[in-house]
Amino acid sequence: MIKLSGFGWRHAGRRAWAVRGVDLHIEAGERVLLLGPSGAGKSTLLQAIAGLMPSDSGESEGELAVEAKVGIVFQDPQSQLVMSRAGDEVAFGLENLAWPRSRIWPRVEEILKNVGFGYPLDRRTDALSGGEQQRLVLAGALAPEPGLLLLDEPTANLDPAGTSLVREALSTVDTLVLVEHRIEPFLDLITRVVVLSPGGGVRFDGPRSVLSGPIGTQLASEGVWVPGRPLPHLPAATGPGETLAAYGNFSVRRGEALVVTGPNGSGKTTLALTLGGLRPPAAGTVVTAWGDRPHRWRARVLASRIGSVFQNPEHQFVTSSVRSELALGGTPPERVAELLMRLRLDHLAQANPFTLSGGEARRLSVATALAARPRLLILDEPTFGQDRRTWVELVNLLASLRDEGHGILAMTHDPSVVHALADRTVAL
Repeated sequence: MIKLSGFGWRHAGRRAWAVRGVDLHIEAGERVLLLGPSGAGKSTLLQAIAGLMPSDSGESEGELAVEAKVGIVFQDPQSQLVMSRAGDEVAFGLENLAWPRSRIWPRVEEILKNVGFGYPLDRRTDALSGGEQQRLVLAGALAPEPGLLLLDEPTANLDPAGTSLVREALSTVDTLVLVEHRIEPFLDLITRVVVLSPGGGVRFDGPRSVLSGPIGTQLASEGVWVPGRPLPHLPAATGPGETLAAYGNFSVRRGEALVVTGPNGSGKTTLALTLGGLRPPAAGTVVTAWGDRPHRWRARVLASRIGSVFQNPEHQFVTSSVRSELALGGTPPERVAELLMRLRLDHLAQANPFTLSGGEARRLSVATALAARPRLLILDEPTFGQDRRTWVELVNLLASLRDEGHGILAMTHDPSVVHALADRTVAL
């Protein structure tokens, strides 16, 4: 079904290969968990298998052959949406595959129910939360009954109930390749584990049972997500200080890490944008330590007081290189160099931000928010796309900022963030 021989891909304008020297055969009926450190090329490999790497966007080597009808779910669900209404989004693929009209809408309703999409068919796609969009694009990929399904972190923005529904929906798929860091819910579905090496090629290929043995221990030390390996629990803050921002009965204080949880669609992202001064409140007033109504402040003033990390990192990028992104707005060169080193981006300083892996893009978005040294940092799904090593480094960075007197507000579905970082938790 899938055959790769010495396959490699290099994005246009990049010196380093995103993925290289991959020899891999996947037969019909196999369910493969694709693992590897951040930047190892997992997303690139999935897109290449799906035939989504046009020749003018980079350079390939080796051989790649796929014999199957392929469905894919991207790491960023917004980049996959093409229609303005939810029902039309799922029906779009079926129409293009010339399904009979009499079968299309029953199939649309069936698959939306299976993934737990609870809105009417005419729900606007731009009104959905990130997790709701993720369920919708999964429904669109499943609807045509593909022979091969490729999934890039399909539960990253989902609440626990959504993750359970996705797992159930995937149990009906015969052949799949799954990139995921929430491994536990899918272990009983997986028949094979493939680990990519950031240096090129396949680091490991074998049955899922090896993850619980010495090989699993070694992979965890290299940054690969392996089930059953504990993550650190950081010391609590010494004590919160003044209130930095408040909206109604919700407040964030200096020197504390406040973590907000809640099901998809409960308003976590809206709350983050409102407190961050990036949208006006629907009602009431946002009060901060520097004055009211931050949505009316000038951009440079806002960035120096409140830094925001969006759910989709690419929404923050406006230049053509990682270094330029951090230097935007007059950040001193020594500060740029510090952030590049601290967030493991120094080797990517000249890379185009839009060619980064999901984990690298997330770290860059955090770095851009930190460039102006804001006292309050608001992060929407801060650990999205991280391997085990960079997850620990990022959470440690947030804890150190908290201990230096910054306020940290994180919206997340990642229970490990709550366990490791939260001084206080609010469930919406």
